[in-house]
Amino acid sequence: MAPAWGCFEPKVLSMNLFTLIFLAALAISFGVEFWLSRRQLAHVQAHRDAVPEAFRETIGLEAHRKAADYTLAKGRLGEIDQLISLALLMLFTFGGGIDWLAELWMGLELSTTLTGVGIILTTMLLQQLADLPLGIYQTFVIEERFGFNRNTPKQFAIDLLLQMALVLAIGGPLLALILWVMAELGALWWLLAWAILQAFSIVMSWAFPTFIAPLFNKFTPLEDPVLRLRIEALLDRCGFHSQGIFVIDGSRRSGHGNAYFTGLGSNKRIVFFDTLMNALSHNELEAVLAHELGHFKRKHVLKMLATSASITLAAFALLGWLMGQNWFYEGLGVSIQSNSTALLLFMLALPPFTLFLQPLMAYFQRKFEFEADAFAAAQANPGDMVSALVKLYRDNASTLTPDPWYSAFHYSHPPAAIRIAKLEAKVS
Repeated sequence: MAPAWGCFEPKVLSMNLFTLIFLAALAISFGVEFWLSRRQLAHVQAHRDAVPEAFRETIGLEAHRKAADYTLAKGRLGEIDQLISLALLMLFTFGGGIDWLAELWMGLELSTTLTGVGIILTTMLLQQLADLPLGIYQTFVIEERFGFNRNTPKQFAIDLLLQMALVLAIGGPLLALILWVMAELGALWWLLAWAILQAFSIVMSWAFPTFIAPLFNKFTPLEDPVLRLRIEALLDRCGFHSQGIFVIDGSRRSGHGNAYFTGLGSNKRIVFFDTLMNALSHNELEAVLAHELGHFKRKHVLKMLATSASITLAAFALLGWLMGQNWFYEGLGVSIQSNSTALLLFMLALPPFTLFLQPLMAYFQRKFEFEADAFAAAQANPGDMVSALVKLYRDNASTLTPDPWYSAFHYSHPPAAIRIAKLEAKVS
């Protein structure tokens, strides 16, 4: 267990073996991500002027070019984001940022727990501020250029402030509780901390549709009586019970369309974006909902929660060991050893070592999408699911020609051509 605040003795920063291991992992991670991005941009650009054969009768060349240009613009911005994230990571670690923040908060002479919460939340705030210019550019330049932006500077600022307030109001106490557990419960603190985090995740999943989401959007019960009857009949066939069917005012901020169900237990909600309601027919909406219900019936949400819980448990156990190792702090350029700096360093340093999990998780997510599509094809007309997807690809400017390696690493949904081909095989 790390020493109390009063026992800190700043150490001379020096490189050790873990420094070299971390830098190697970081170089590999950044290199692979940049290589994948370059492949994606080149592949989309090379296929910009030819609609894939499977879509030539349903998507025009101009819509295809728009999707390519949109993907290219977001991809280039993503590369800048990677560079900024890398620079921030180096600044917080080897640049002395964490030590500086720790000394700043220690100077306020607050309790150990409040000091730790301050260090971590301040780091998160600085990261968010560094990302803010890119977020503004994404919303008011790229989204505007391609006709998707409906947001206003005022609404953007309100959303940002509300998100920060929620982090302070909800995340702050949770973080304080975890830091208290780390300090008070000895070597096996990580078991209780993991249990607390899982309980929090379940409570938030239950509470989100009723208490959190309405802070950002207006949810209106579905009014179309014909569509409501069709949806209720589908829900009965699938054995799905929800708190209601709602339409969200997504068009307040964006022209993109989507549908989803959210919540747990009796607090589940089915949600359609108003943009989607305006774009799809009743048959297509029923097919899209059948796909979402497929995730429920195949227990994909529970499987993902269980996977996440297992990974989190392993991560907490690893942190429980690392926080007592001097080389962990020194290898990342931090001289002040505490529970909060250990937790913060772990969150910052872990991603480069988990690169291999990205394609693995993406593979299972795509597998789940195929299973949900198969369920939709059995509960609704697969032809309607195909036409709905084509409209979504077109209206959301989703590229039809992603690079195979990039999509294998990053796509949670199957590439359009593969997905459509599997569904068309089910059309009688």
